[in-house]
Amino acid sequence: MEKQQSSLITKDGVSLLLPFILVTFCFALWGFANDITNPMVKAFSKIFRMNVTDGSLVQVAFYGGYFAMAFPAAIFIRKYSYKAGVLMGLGLYAAGALLFFPSKSIGLYGCFLVAYFIMTCGLSFLETSCNPYILTMGSKDTAARRLNLAQCFNPCGSIIGMYVAMNYIQAKLNPLNSSERAMLDDSEFEALKNADLDILISPYLAIGAVIIVMFLIILFTKMPKNGDQNHDIHIMTTLKKLVSMKRYREGVIAQFFYVGAQIMCWTFIIQYGTRVFMAEGMEEQAAEVLSQQFNIYAMIFFICSRFIATFLMKWLKPAVLLSIFGILAMIFTVGVIVFQDRMGIYCLVCVSGCMSLMFPTIYAIALKGLGDEAKFGAAGLIMAILGGSVLPPLQAMIIDKGTVFGDFPATNVSFILPFVCFLIVTVYGYRVHLSKNKD
Repeated sequence: MEKQQSSLITKDGVSLLLPFILVTFCFALWGFANDITNPMVKAFSKIFRMNVTDGSLVQVAFYGGYFAMAFPAAIFIRKYSYKAGVLMGLGLYAAGALLFFPSKSIGLYGCFLVAYFIMTCGLSFLETSCNPYILTMGSKDTAARRLNLAQCFNPCGSIIGMYVAMNYIQAKLNPLNSSERAMLDDSEFEALKNADLDILISPYLAIGAVIIVMFLIILFTKMPKNGDQNHDIHIMTTLKKLVSMKRYREGVIAQFFYVGAQIMCWTFIIQYGTRVFMAEGMEEQAAEVLSQQFNIYAMIFFICSRFIATFLMKWLKPAVLLSIFGILAMIFTVGVIVFQDRMGIYCLVCVSGCMSLMFPTIYAIALKGLGDEAKFGAAGLIMAILGGSVLPPLQAMIIDKGTVFGDFPATNVSFILPFVCFLIVTVYGYRVHLSKNKD
């Protein structure tokens, strides 16, 4: 096994193990940011006495930063290097996280949205740099496996983020529910809000300090210059080439809907679980914490499934596995919609297992054969993360209706949106498989 992994991250007889480890650690860092943030939709809604739709602006700001900075990041990386892109990403990440302190002092929801936006501009730099950087650290034939291996550590950071959100934010916030907070007068509300914000910002300040340390380690480490030789920038020529490539063009679309589905499933499991557990007689805060525990179970299943998928790629083509996992995701999403008890939660956990290989596999398939144009190609795929900004508010609007569609609660019905997303991903994998068979 050790020999196989070594060959995965060796190029021209030179081991790239240390650079691979450092870049892979960045995957865990942005996984932490993603999944400490998902539960904040519920937390900010409670702290600022907002509805779910207003709370989902956290996701709009968070994934909007990915969209806004991906293309500038690609230009920066093309002009300089992957290493420079990683350092810029870490710098912006740290700056955004540390801005939570002045945001708390000001006490406005909008300030937190700005901090999230800056932080995710850094994450956009990181993902635009790290994903294609990993692809260059070895043979092209094993690129998809290598990226899936590196991506396995992304959900490790996600689990830590979820754990911190559950135990150091959600469990410590004042237990007053939304309706009880609405009855407070202005002075009582401000005091409660400030106390809750003190709790909320602490993990972000801590991760900001960790990012600064990581920045310094990578700054003083010798990193490979794979794929960094050509610094010429011909934007229009490159864009025309990328748009003309069907596999890449459809890959960007598939990635948009996949990320939307992922964020919807991991964000609104809190609302889904809270409804189920409160129907069993739990208090709202206890139901929220238990829902977050199930979110952690989902992420553990996600990690295990990703390692399994990486192993299966030794025998099955990535596009085939993508289609199989897409079909399974649709089946379990139907269960999420239909069941109104804990079976629905179990199905939602299973959906996470099905999502495990989707992002890196779509990424690797879409970028295959692009060569140095992969820097700009990566930007398009990172811009597709905008799906995580656009689609969750649509689901939140369905949930906020609070009505029942036939025999189904609005929360259940809202998962029709992830079902459609998984259908699009499945079709992409199948079309890529067909096109390869024709070649």
